[in-house]
Amino acid sequence: MFDNLTDRLSLTLKQLRGRARLNEDNIGDALRDVRMALLEADVALPVVREFIDRVRARAVGQEVVGALSPAQALVQVVHEELTRIIGESTEGLDLAAAPPVCVLLAGLQGAGKTTTAAKLAHWLQQRHKKSVGLVSVDVYRPAAVEQLQTLAQQVQAECFPTDVSLSPAKIAKQAMQWARQRMLDVLIIDTAGRLGVDQTMMAEVREIHAAVAPHETLFVLDSMTGQDAALSAQAFGEALPLTGVILTKADGDARGGAALSVRHITGKPIKFMGIGEKIEQLDLFHPERVASRILGMGDVLTLVEEAQRKVDTKKAQKLARKMTKGRKFTLEDFRDQLLQMQNMGGLKNLMDKLPGMGDLPDTVKARVNDKETARTLAVINSMTTRERLYPDLIRGSRKRRIANGSGTQIQDVNRVLKQFNQMQKTMKKFSKGGMQKLMRRMPGGMPPGGMPPGF
Repeated sequence: MFDNLTDRLSLTLKQLRGRARLNEDNIGDALRDVRMALLEADVALPVVREFIDRVRARAVGQEVVGALSPAQALVQVVHEELTRIIGESTEGLDLAAAPPVCVLLAGLQGAGKTTTAAKLAHWLQQRHKKSVGLVSVDVYRPAAVEQLQTLAQQVQAECFPTDVSLSPAKIAKQAMQWARQRMLDVLIIDTAGRLGVDQTMMAEVREIHAAVAPHETLFVLDSMTGQDAALSAQAFGEALPLTGVILTKADGDARGGAALSVRHITGKPIKFMGIGEKIEQLDLFHPERVASRILGMGDVLTLVEEAQRKVDTKKAQKLARKMTKGRKFTLEDFRDQLLQMQNMGGLKNLMDKLPGMGDLPDTVKARVNDKETARTLAVINSMTTRERLYPDLIRGSRKRRIANGSGTQIQDVNRVLKQFNQMQKTMKKFSKGGMQKLMRRMPGGMPPGGMPPGF
């Protein structure tokens, strides 16, 4: 998400590097480029106007022009204003109510409400240890109820047996009684989608809301809808007392206009962001971290949190002990590292969160391809256990067998072995206390304060 906007903003702000002073002329030029970048990212025009006006008012003042490092000061102003637009603080679900806490999901058809309901249930179970019930009140879409039941089984949540002959409001009331009887902590209601702002359907969702008085009413928005997000957000904001927004399909949108528009239009916080199809790929929305990623500053905090949750610490400690004892790094170890990386969202996800990645040449960025990781794993999985432990055995006929088994070419097998040899040398340096030397060799090291190198 935000790839195009990040590239454009990074290029614009780079042009200010090395300037001893900033004045109204060069700031004006930079802001025109920023304005175009935001419009190309499908950010709503009123949001763009307010953002540019606020940045200009601060940029031409002493705050930036009189700063010792004007370009860096301007980046800070842009970062703060981006954070202000998308929300100044992280706001999760408000669970401070008598159980079952009712959470109502509303939104257009195709926004991903049903999948989001299951993801939210999984998030509540994993992060807050809550017992969660799910109910579909969508009596129109074929197999909507069955889809939610299947997802509920996947996340091991309870699912209310919907009677599609009843009205949605009546189903919702029955589900609340069922959740109380089962002493569930949270009940998530998945409503029918709307193809557009249909007044009849809007009246129905208001009726459901009145029947159960949900503690949280969340608007589920497809982040790829761009400018249309502004219209649908406004309509739902007028129809329902929304408490927040969930952005879905954020991994499939390179522009990010919806994220920058919806908070301004609804006045409600973005609470969650769906970043993939897997059931665990729903994250709290951290405005300051998202603003940092838009400006190419990375998001190290989220990366650390993901590592704490998803990395197998026992395996990591085992590998560390192995390396300190001087034992060889094997293809089994290499496979484990690749699987850990996949578990954290893949190489692209990791690079998006590392500071200064926007400064990498396009040729390098183009090589960041998670399909290559999948191909590498296929090659390693086609080897025998003995071959993974003793890679020197892999020659002629063995390479042909591995290539055939993994559906690849012999060149791919050679490439994997070359990558492994490079990784083996790197791990050998780690075992000899070479970590500090390697860190010092990294260009720019870790940028101070999360700022990209050069500012």
